[in-house]
Amino acid sequence: MSNPGKELDRSSRNRLTERLLPQFSGDTLFDRLARCVCRAGCLPRKELYEAWEVARRVRRRFRGGRVVDLACGHGLLAYILLLLDDSSSIALAVDRYIPDQTAKLKACLEESWPRLAGRVKLVENDIALIELSSNDLVVSVHACGGLTDLVLDRAIAARARIAVLPCCHDLDVGVSGGLQGWLAGPLAQDVVRATRLREQGYQVFTQQIPCDITPKNRLLLGEPPRI
Repeated sequence: MSNPGKELDRSSRNRLTERLLPQFSGDTLFDRLARCVCRAGCLPRKELYEAWEVARRVRRRFRGGRVVDLACGHGLLAYILLLLDDSSSIALAVDRYIPDQTAKLKACLEESWPRLAGRVKLVENDIALIELSSNDLVVSVHACGGLTDLVLDRAIAARARIAVLPCCHDLDVGVSGGLQGWLAGPLAQDVVRATRLREQGYQVFTQQIPCDITPKNRLLLGEPPRI
């Protein structure tokens, strides 16, 4: 059994290609997934590891529901969340622009796991226009700056479960709650985000994905009270 990404720089923005298939020769779910991404040849290495580490932590906490991946990029996170929990029957992956090569990744994944066919809908749209419900599981990995706050706004309004991995903190615009005398600006903004969820009645969970993948590794999860 191979060690996921052994001897590879997991933070690399270089694309995974068929040349790297020997690095993922094991029988684990991660290895099988990585081989699909290599064959598709469209994703930076870093994005594979980010999506995998986020999905594992999200599924340990939240099961079932429609997955809604906002600012989804190639939509890999949505696929992994379905792989890890088949009780989520469908996923919606939304971004203003879906890269053309996403079709190749989709084909590779659905060929390897035929049960995924037709269950992930990729949509080009403004994430502010997507209808959400309280049964949804809303996720977003590295929605830049204020996009993370928009994702939180949408989830809170719908009383949906939420998991975000923030990035690209805008210290001129983002809310830091007056905490920058004690905390670095990006951390202060994420503390304010967690506090906001709690003020809305959410149970908050804070975790980190490995920092060798990205230094922007704070994972914020929230679950609203169920009546």
